[in-house]
Amino acid sequence: MTIYLYWGEDDFALTQAVRQLRESVLDPSWASFNYDKIFNDAPNAIMQGLNQAMTAPFGMGGRLVWLVETTLCQQCSETLLAELERTLPAIPEQSVLLLTTRNRPDGRLKSTKLLQKHGHIREFSLIPPWKTEQLVQQVQSLSQDAGVKLTSAAAELLAESVGNNTRQLVNELEKLRLFAGDAKKVLDEGTVATLVTANTQNSLQLAQAILKRDTASSLELVADLINKNEPALRIVATLVGQFRTWLWVKLMVSEGERDPQAIATAAQINNPKRVYFLIKEVQSLSLGQLTSTLRLLLELEVSLKKGAEPLFTLQTKVIELCCASGRHPERR
Repeated sequence: MTIYLYWGEDDFALTQAVRQLRESVLDPSWASFNYDKIFNDAPNAIMQGLNQAMTAPFGMGGRLVWLVETTLCQQCSETLLAELERTLPAIPEQSVLLLTTRNRPDGRLKSTKLLQKHGHIREFSLIPPWKTEQLVQQVQSLSQDAGVKLTSAAAELLAESVGNNTRQLVNELEKLRLFAGDAKKVLDEGTVATLVTANTQNSLQLAQAILKRDTASSLELVADLINKNEPALRIVATLVGQFRTWLWVKLMVSEGERDPQAIATAAQINNPKRVYFLIKEVQSLSLGQLTSTLRLLLELEVSLKKGAEPLFTLQTKVIELCCASGRHPERR
């Protein structure tokens, strides 16, 4: 198959996949003749890419044409669609056309359906921070690829520490691989705790501190996370995921649900055993308090995306969040 569409927000994993595809298609000696990387802001970028893909490769190996951050699956004129219908089925086997975008393809568009028919679509979305079981599975898969042996507890701690940051996970696994050396010994949670930077774990601690209205600890954790270069939007994503889970648990309990499995399903909790502890955590809070917290987190996300200064904005909103926890009486 000579047509690929890679999409998703996991930039690191997507870039790694592009590198692997490039290495499999191009002959290193002829790469400069057979590799085109075309950005979306280039004049007639898509037409240029289609024309290059139709060109036979020079010398050995194949040809790779990469359309970066294409908007083809978000908008497509009738003229361009006609060109796609004519060109995609005719691309030579020796040529590979790669399209990448952070945005989810619009399945209603004819251009997207055309790529589904003639190509291979691969998703590179970040695992939501609250889906802990999937994060652990990702750690186990990548640690196996890296040749790092971890105990179950170590894999869970590593997942908690790096969350859905694939780049950091790969870097931490390389660090652990070098530590293990040629002995290839199985590493436990103590080793992981010593060597791995636990940014996401601190973000979860921040959520707990906000829940407990501990303003001083919350501000310290915010400063610590920013000092460790944790992206502000990633901190917010972790907070949103955790408070969303708490809200669902509280909502189900308020409606009289007592079955841990039913609550776990509604709240997208992979391990129903966690439900007991989550219920205890939100016991003293109302639905109004949790709802107002999510509203404030949305305001925080919007401010950061508009370019607000991360540390000051986080600190200000964290104070509001801690105060919001005590703003409404308990509602049953």
